[in-house]
Amino acid sequence: MHSVILFDGVCNLCNSFVQFVIKHDKKERFMFASLQSDFAQKTLVNSFVASQKLSTVVLLEDRKTYSKSTAALRVLKKLNGLWPLLYVFIILPTFIRDAVYNLIAKNRYKWFGKKDSCMMPSPELRRRFLS
Repeated sequence: MHSVILFDGVCNLCNSFVQFVIKHDKKERFMFASLQSDFAQKTLVNSFVASQKLSTVVLLEDRKTYSKSTAALRVLKKLNGLWPLLYVFIILPTFIRDAVYNLIAKNRYKWFGKKDSCMMPSPELRRRFLS
C-alpha cells in the first residue's frame, strides 16, 4: 500500500520537496496530491489537519495522518540514500521540531515564491498523483 503525501500545490518549496521525493523514492512508495485537490479535501474533512490552515505537508500512512516535521521525517526515513539517517531528529520533542517547521512554513512564499496554479506532473509521473 502506498503512502500519500499532501502538499501545497502552489508553493515552490513544497513542489521542490515533491520533486526531491520522486527522485529519491526508487521503490515508488509514495503517491502525491495537492492540498487544493478534491482528494485532499475529501480525505481531510474529518481530520485534525482540516482545522489548520493547511500550511503543512501531510502524510497519510497506514491509516494514520502525520503533519509538519513528523510527516517530513517519516518521508525521509523511506527514501533511498543517506536521507533515512535524518530520522534521528524524531527524538527531539515535537514542539521543537515543529517550531522550526512553522518558521519555514510561515515564510515559504516570501523565501521560495508561489505559483499561480498547482504543478502539472509529466505524463510519466501522472500515475503517482491523485486528483
